[in-house]
Amino acid sequence: MSRNGPLALAFHALFVTFILAPILVVCFVAFTPEGYLSFPTDRWSLRWFHAIGRYPEFISAFWRSLWLGALSSAIAVAISVPAALAIARYRFPGREVMTTLFMSPLMIPHVVLGIAFLRFFTQIGLGGTFTGLVLAHIVIVLPFALRLTLASAVGLDRSIEHAAVSLGASEWTVLKRITLPLVLPGLVSGWALAFINSFDEVTMTVFIAAPGTETLPVRMFLYIQDNIDPLVTSVSACVIAITVAALVVLDRAYGLERLLVGRNVHGR
Repeated sequence: MSRNGPLALAFHALFVTFILAPILVVCFVAFTPEGYLSFPTDRWSLRWFHAIGRYPEFISAFWRSLWLGALSSAIAVAISVPAALAIARYRFPGREVMTTLFMSPLMIPHVVLGIAFLRFFTQIGLGGTFTGLVLAHIVIVLPFALRLTLASAVGLDRSIEHAAVSLGASEWTVLKRITLPLVLPGLVSGWALAFINSFDEVTMTVFIAAPGTETLPVRMFLYIQDNIDPLVTSVSACVIAITVAALVVLDRAYGLERLLVGRNVHGR
């Protein structure tokens, strides 16, 4: 064990470096003063961070992506709760079919989904609208929310619910005061994973987003088609910084481990 300790530590350090290297390179390139992608550089500048202010479409696309991810993830989690409880607790005709239906977006290429949604939304009058984007993103993030919610529902100790019912609690009270708090880690984890996938989605969204409804990944994708300057790297660095800051604030305010794993962490 002692001989494997340094080797395991070195392997973990190498793995973390391999994962973080692309992110660090993007952040370093964002500080170049050159008008092209340059790494490494011996000079540092905030030129391309100031340039973001000249492109308000990036800022509006960021807020649109944030709102789209939060809304679609929240709706996906709301759908996942009754679906997960039904799948985990009951045996009924069509149970496997329903599960497969909810998970099917994972098996369909996003290019195919994008073309299908483009055709469908155009026919019903939702082409290029924010409502269409929300509906499409609900479909693709629902499997992620359902998977983690279902994992929490399967491991739920129903004896606590039975005890509450025996003491006179109504079904709504049991759901609100016992069931939902017990599956909360799965809900939060499912929402976070769904939000990340929604915020980062570009392959499908590029088909159904209009000039007024472009998300940040789509806006960045369209920009790099015609430009080779490091503006996109500065936008990426800002998003990374905001993400890290949000995680730090959340960890200090509530605790990521407590939020994602549950209240009784490490036996407490």
